[in-house]
Amino acid sequence: MFTPKITVHAHCDLPCGIYDPIQAKIEAQSVKACMQKYAASTDADFKARAVAIKEERSNMVKEHLWVLWTDYFKPNHFEAYPNLSTLFNEATKLAGAGGTKGTNDVAVADQLLAKIDEISEIFWATKK
Repeated sequence: MFTPKITVHAHCDLPCGIYDPIQAKIEAQSVKACMQKYAASTDADFKARAVAIKEERSNMVKEHLWVLWTDYFKPNHFEAYPNLSTLFNEATKLAGAGGTKGTNDVAVADQLLAKIDEISEIFWATKK
């Protein structure tokens, strides 16, 4: 009586089926912009806000990447692209405390964006 008649799979509680690495990239671009604005400012309050936003956005990058890693990509993708898990691991670490959350170095944000671009290339190749 309570057994579901249909089983659905999606990246959230509502099965929309929408996945796109652009969400992670937009947040990573925001992280980089916050770093740049931080460096250009002499206002301590502004700098504090820039850091807070940068850290929040860094966490959002990780969340968007995790959804792709855990929900979109399937075993056949990892077989076809054996470096995929490593890319995700490196990207999420670059968005973490040892990466953009822990520094205001724009070069680290550029590294994060480059990893997201690599993941994006694989993502779009799997959509063909």
